Amino acid sequence: MTSGNAAAPGGYPRPGLAWFTVTLLTLAYVLSFIDRQILSLLVAPIRRDLDISDTQMSLLMGFSFAVFYTFCGIPLGRLADVASRRWIVTLGVAFWSAATAACGLAHHYWQMFLGRVGVGIGEAALSPAAYSLIADSFPPERRATAISVYGMGIFVGSGLAYIVGGLIVGYASTQGELVFPIVGATRPWQLVFYLLGGAGLVFAWLLLLIREPLRHGAAGAMAHSIPLREVVATLARHRRTVLMHNFGFACLSLASYSANAWLPSVWVRVHGWEIREVGLIYGGVIAIFGGFGIVLGGWLADRWKARGMSDATLRVGAIAAACSVPIAMLVPFMPNGTALALLSVPMTIFIGMPFGVSASAIQDLVPNRMRGQTSALYLFIVNLVGLGIGPTAVALFTDRVFGDDAAVHQSLAIVMATAQIIGFTLLARGRLHYRASLEQIQGRS
Repeated sequence: MTSGNAAAPGGYPRPGLAWFTVTLLTLAYVLSFIDRQILSLLVAPIRRDLDISDTQMSLLMGFSFAVFYTFCGIPLGRLADVASRRWIVTLGVAFWSAATAACGLAHHYWQMFLGRVGVGIGEAALSPAAYSLIADSFPPERRATAISVYGMGIFVGSGLAYIVGGLIVGYASTQGELVFPIVGATRPWQLVFYLLGGAGLVFAWLLLLIREPLRHGAAGAMAHSIPLREVVATLARHRRTVLMHNFGFACLSLASYSANAWLPSVWVRVHGWEIREVGLIYGGVIAIFGGFGIVLGGWLADRWKARGMSDATLRVGAIAAACSVPIAMLVPFMPNGTALALLSVPMTIFIGMPFGVSASAIQDLVPNRMRGQTSALYLFIVNLVGLGIGPTAVALFTDRVFGDDAAVHQSLAIVMATAQIIGFTLLARGRLHYRASLEQIQGRS
């Protein structure tokens, strides 16, 4: 189904229809990050009930999700280049929501691990198809802003995960153990998974309201995907650009996922806050200032592009990384939870700035028929490094280097600062290669 009868100049959908698509996709992204990040707030009760360590917990937050999310993203990204992107997104949301609800049934570590694998598989369907839909809904000069609005789902979803999770846990904890039909006795953390999974299954039906835009620059109905060797050849021509872009932003992702996974535990273990307090305060910071940061990054990139800075997207990432390093290093020196909350505001803004522009940069490098696959490759690297390594790196420092749960703030500072320094180095140098790649592309067109 196409929107050719509702097109603006240039063959793009009317602005209202285009932003309606972005709104639904953003809400789906919000839901995905609620389901993805909720474990960070539930570390203490899940560790207690499943009798596991920080390192095992980190594998639930990162590795179990990230490996299947990244590997399934490649074939799903290829599918997004030829099949109905609306149905890919709809079925993906339904699948991961069912897996989220299944996490609430876990009574053993392996059961929770399998549930998280299912969440990863389902969520892998969303972003490659969403990036392609948005890129075909907006002209290039407005694309970074639109994708950055979609990227707000990262921070709005993460923030709501903490807020909603904290409120549910706080309420359920005052009620004692709850008993429901079929599932029986239910802990407060299990109730969180049931409610989130059910909400996702209902929301999935709304995504069928999305209308497929025309695939710009693509011939015919594209019954078949272009050969994989052609995708590989295109990326190989720009390998320095692709590698420095993907791994540079992956390092910033590592810092972001590390903070989201373990900063709540800093408040609980080091500063003695309750889960409900952490959820409300940190959730609000992420939802408001993370969303502001990612839109700010997209706005700056579009503004700088209009002034002739073709490397604007990588420039935003490099600046955000440079500003984040000193903030990360201050985390262990905060005297109380209030000071840490204040520090988390600028930290969240700078962490948020790169995550819309990073995806937008990839869309400008390849033709339409490769967008789903190259987006999947980008997500493969960013999430395998960021989500697969970040939370576990912090846990390993805490368990194996310091040997003290209360040292989590020191572990977090080390991992975040190191990742941001490496990310800045790659993106600053990658700007030169990115400009050269764009000039080569424009010379061929």
